[in-house]
Amino acid sequence: MTAAHVHHPDLTRNQSLVYDVLNGSDAPLSAYSILDALRGEGFRAPLQVYRALEKLRAYGLVHRLESLNAFVACSHPDCAGHETAGFAICEKCGKVSEFAEERIAAPIRDWAKREGFVLAGSMIELRGLCRDCREG
Repeated sequence: MTAAHVHHPDLTRNQSLVYDVLNGSDAPLSAYSILDALRGEGFRAPLQVYRALEKLRAYGLVHRLESLNAFVACSHPDCAGHETAGFAICEKCGKVSEFAEERIAAPIRDWAKREGFVLAGSMIELRGLCRDCREG
């Protein structure tokens, strides 16, 4: 996934390095995969990665895919503005495509309002086969 974000001005060195690894990856990465990729930059402990990921998620630059326990860089430059993020995950090749559809987000917001539920955010994960795997 290649994201179109400009680095947040307050990113630390570690946060920038973690973001760059995710942004350059074609697949979701676990925190330990990120740690392995950054050992040459002085990363030694998982806590360094988890702290950076926590801030990057707060800035809307990174998403956590719950079903995979992995992370991806956000592919929408206005990500902070959408509260419902969706991901299509190919079960064959592992490719992840992010989508943000207002037609999906609106009913979720409406339901939360009716129920008096304060929505902090929602994530939808779709699993199946991508076009390349389906046709190939």
